[in-house]
Amino acid sequence: MKKVYIVGAGPGDPDLITVKGLKAIQAADVILYDRLINRDLLKEVKEEAELIYCGKSPDHPSLSQEEINNALCTFALQGKIVTRLKGGDPFIFGRGGEEAEALAEKNIPFEVVPGISSGVAAPAYAGIPVTHRKYSSSVAFISGVCQMKDSDDHWEHVAKSADTLCIYMGVRKLPEIVEQLIRHGREATTPIALVEWGTTEQQQTVVGTLNNIVEKAHAVENPAMIIVGEVVKLRDELQWFEHQEIQGPIRSVVS
Repeated sequence: MKKVYIVGAGPGDPDLITVKGLKAIQAADVILYDRLINRDLLKEVKEEAELIYCGKSPDHPSLSQEEINNALCTFALQGKIVTRLKGGDPFIFGRGGEEAEALAEKNIPFEVVPGISSGVAAPAYAGIPVTHRKYSSSVAFISGVCQMKDSDDHWEHVAKSADTLCIYMGVRKLPEIVEQLIRHGREATTPIALVEWGTTEQQQTVVGTLNNIVEKAHAVENPAMIIVGEVVKLRDELQWFEHQEIQGPIRSVVS
């Protein structure tokens, strides 16, 4: 029996993979990967490695979580090195915990390789620090898709839980999210930004306030990160990535 690596591939820019994550990709006999993985990372696999696409796209067929869990266990029990390649960080809204549980139940050795989450990277690439001594001493990572029984209670807790809110998977529910945040104590003039395809060449950022962002962001689609808080004001001064030409000695570590 070999080990399973549950790897965070980062938010989109292939150079944001960790060194350890890249080694796990290169060592794998089998790789199970999701839709948001940058395909350049798959150029690093062994020629004989088996690649299995898991999907994870809204409104499109994909492997169920149970099917993924079973595949991880089956390949590992066949004596193969398995790398489960997931967007962002596997333990931040990535269901990596569920996959680890499935492996632990069968006593299959596994290792979690953290990745850079889009909740940190997308704001950074948009020129928005999620904390700042003048504006924010706390940040919360929140799912925009609430499966709790009482969504109203959920947003009442969330609305003022931290200075900066980083909301994943919330674009389709943006009107509801904005309404809930205002209802539960956020000022309508609170700055908000949506970063679509953060850290990639397709990145675009829309900035507004809670009371006007829905109209301004009508064309924004998933994947996108929502950032709420006073730190969004810093974007005008700190934006550095969009429309720039990268120069200097830094070169890609991915072939």
